[in-house]
Amino acid sequence: MARWIQSFRRPPTVHTVGRTGMPTSGAGASSRLRALRTTVAAIGTTLDEETTWHELTGVAAGLVGGTAAILPDEREPAYEAVSGDAAVLPDLARAATPPRTEAPRGPDPAVCLPLASGELHYGTLVCARNERIFTPSEKDALALLAERAASHVRHAREHDRVSRIVGDLQRALLAEPGRPHPNLDVAIRYLPVGQRALVGGDWCETVRLHFGRTLLVVGDVMGHSLEAAVDMTAYRSALRYIASADLPPHRVLRQLDDIAAHEPDRRPATCLIARVDPNRGQVTVAGAGHLPPAVIDAHGETSLLPVPVGPPLGTGFGGYEPATYRLDASQTLMLFTDGLVEHRGEDIDESLDRLARLRFDAADGVEGILDTVLARLDARNAEDDVAVLAARLRDRPPQADEASGPAP
Repeated sequence: MARWIQSFRRPPTVHTVGRTGMPTSGAGASSRLRALRTTVAAIGTTLDEETTWHELTGVAAGLVGGTAAILPDEREPAYEAVSGDAAVLPDLARAATPPRTEAPRGPDPAVCLPLASGELHYGTLVCARNERIFTPSEKDALALLAERAASHVRHAREHDRVSRIVGDLQRALLAEPGRPHPNLDVAIRYLPVGQRALVGGDWCETVRLHFGRTLLVVGDVMGHSLEAAVDMTAYRSALRYIASADLPPHRVLRQLDDIAAHEPDRRPATCLIARVDPNRGQVTVAGAGHLPPAVIDAHGETSLLPVPVGPPLGTGFGGYEPATYRLDASQTLMLFTDGLVEHRGEDIDESLDRLARLRFDAADGVEGILDTVLARLDARNAEDDVAVLAARLRDRPPQADEASGPAP
């Protein structure tokens, strides 16, 4: 950056002019062009608007040896992201006057440039310094930096807008799982990775079956894009349709795999299905490349239920097998996606051991258990999206469950 700043303070270099009308001589022009590219590249390194404004004012202040600040639109007039001595900035009334569409050409110890991209206007870049006026070359360079920053802010806002739409869509879907039978307490949590709104393909579902049984499902579509969220919705819709036939979990997975394998654009997904049968006091599980469920017993001890390994959905390989275990009202069944336990560079067995070492208060309900596991595994700082479901049988008269069928 210092090299670029000094180039404005040297006497001008004489250039020859080619047929294009652009200077063709010299090391001076090449040096200034390289410095300009480096300077411009320092703006817009993230999709965060505030960071972009700070990068702009830092570069601009260093470029002209003065102070730079942002006067945003749509807010109370105030300088923001100030870099340098704020005392040399012009009064707000003058700076807030809508700037011209190009850098002014006259001598001026302060300059105000529009932060605009196309027809969108975000505010004003204000630069000032003591005594020394801004040269036309400096104003042109500042105008280029302002345009660059505004373009990045435009992309950042569009990214945020799309992220909010996708996030709202998936949160709405996750907030509306099918209703389990009244004989089952169920709690669900979903946490997107980091602070971004754009979420991926993790999901939870419950499907109400005949004779008091409930199907519990967690799935994880590859990726974190809009396409992953769309594919998640497709898997979820197919699951609800297939489950209406009251098939065992491994046959549900087989049909989901077959459907996905015949759609070349469908992303692969892992999935775990557990069919809870309160009348028999048992749970039948089957998995498609997914981590096994955990069971928390009456003493608050955690263990993992072995599940036959099957390939992810969408491969077309099939080969899913069920496993059945006893389950009573003193136990809590927990299904989760890998974001809950996995850490980069760590063996998955070690990650699962960390979960299995957790201890819970025997009096905790399903909501309390999820609060505890998310806190102790620091799920809010996870490296991937987290979806987790906890379920526990309620003590109910068997005849009440047998009379109830699937949800309408």
